[in-house]
Amino acid sequence: MKNMKKEYFKTELSTLYNGDCVEVMKNMYNNNIKVDKVITSPPYNIIRPNSTDRGYDEYKDGMSNIDYINFTLEVFKGYDNILNKNGAILYNMSYGTENPNCMIKTINAIVTQTEFTLADIITWKKSTATPNNVSHNKLTRICEFVYVFCRQSEYMTFKTNKEKVGVRETGQSTYENVYNFIDAKNNDEVTDLNKATFSSEFVQRLFNLYVGKTDIVFDNFSGTGTTMKVSEENNNKFYGIELSKAQCDFTIKRIKRGIQQNLF
Repeated sequence: MKNMKKEYFKTELSTLYNGDCVEVMKNMYNNNIKVDKVITSPPYNIIRPNSTDRGYDEYKDGMSNIDYINFTLEVFKGYDNILNKNGAILYNMSYGTENPNCMIKTINAIVTQTEFTLADIITWKKSTATPNNVSHNKLTRICEFVYVFCRQSEYMTFKTNKEKVGVRETGQSTYENVYNFIDAKNNDEVTDLNKATFSSEFVQRLFNLYVGKTDIVFDNFSGTGTTMKVSEENNNKFYGIELSKAQCDFTIKRIKRGIQQNLF
């Protein structure tokens, strides 16, 4: 293998790397490692003024919007290198009160400056939300979004799990009706390492919609290992990257506990 960073943790199905995701993706590309579906939730660049707590143990969620967008473009270049033909990226983002425009600017940069286009937007309604009682004109945000990206050239061919239900007289196939709305719990285990953990229930719903039985799943903002856990439960091969060594260690304990308890 060409200059590949040593795996931090490995099971029969999953490989987890501890490091900068842009650099690790370059190594994956150099070693011909490919994936079919990306399911991830990046930091949202919320930028809370005068706060040292960005919700993560190591990464500080406070870039300038320009730097954040440039970083995201590098991430998507990495995706383009390692994503198999007709793959898809499920990218969970939201916006913050202090920096509401960053999400929209970032999505715009992706569709105008990369090979990817927006195929769908899924609304994720969480089970609970902290009431916004201090603002006279801002609503309580109980929903987040998953932006579904595919390559522009594969807009009509990228793969999902929608089932064919019939054929019209014209010969046109018809498929089941699936709404772009998911109601699922907020998260799994909120820790001091990561106050914005993913929800296994929600990730499983995304698997049901997009991940095939033989698909290789990837999460380059792996956090405390939720996408990895769901991949193991579904018997899908998985690659993950996490910057924080402490969160990698948390993931290892979590996955080993699941294996020992025969949860997957």
